[in-house]
Amino acid sequence: MDSSAVLFNQLKGAEPFFLLAGPNVIESEEHILRMANHIKGITSKLGLPLVFKSSFDKANRTSSKSFRGPGLEQGLKILEKVKIAYDIPIVTDVHESIQCEAVGRVADIIQIPAFLCRQTDLLVAAARTGKIINIKKGQFCASSVMVNSAEKIRLAGNPHVMVCERGTMFGYDDLIVDPRNLEWMRDANCPVVADVTHSLQQPAGRKLEGGGVASGGLRELIPCIARTCVAVGVDGIFMEVHDDPLNAPVDGPTQWPLRHLEELLEELIAIAS
Repeated sequence: MDSSAVLFNQLKGAEPFFLLAGPNVIESEEHILRMANHIKGITSKLGLPLVFKSSFDKANRTSSKSFRGPGLEQGLKILEKVKIAYDIPIVTDVHESIQCEAVGRVADIIQIPAFLCRQTDLLVAAARTGKIINIKKGQFCASSVMVNSAEKIRLAGNPHVMVCERGTMFGYDDLIVDPRNLEWMRDANCPVVADVTHSLQQPAGRKLEGGGVASGGLRELIPCIARTCVAVGVDGIFMEVHDDPLNAPVDGPTQWPLRHLEELLEELIAIAS
């Protein structure tokens, strides 16, 4: 059995759930290694399977002036160091088909961003790496769309697919989490993940000095949404975590403070159990 199948089966069988967690974007090698060490220490103590997450490039920032990360080549080198140093699998996202092969050499799970969940060429290129594919549901999509997206992965010859709920557009600068989607996405016949941090984004909801805008968010409601998701019975929780969210260069308002991670996970385990 290949490594993707082994990991996929481990995550499918995780009790009470598995965790995809880490900072939104790679800020520096030192920061990522430190974060991975802390998060792994917590999840090992609690007995939760961990896949470490961070992005090498944030290609869909609100502003072209926003921090994007170190890029593909340097970012993958850093993620590979994390993988080797702490013996943990890696999940990171791709934005173009041309990135998939290189990312597949390092990442154990390739994530398809919500905006791109219907992009057939990207889904097929990711599937052909043989790695586990985590598809985030588009903010503009009904849950039924994910059945077709997951099927595109399988038809490309890869049975290792997961689908992820991350909120639905509500008005112009807010998202809403509909717990029914967590049940309806079961129709995709694969593990269901809940993104409990991006689900609380407020796209272009934060005004910047100089007249620009950036994504805001409702960090204080992360525990509320997370409790709901584990009570419904999701297979995995996706959560972006930062040691200093107020000063994070990307998505600070929806990253959970590292100092409160263990406490929140203990509560979620109790609810799920």
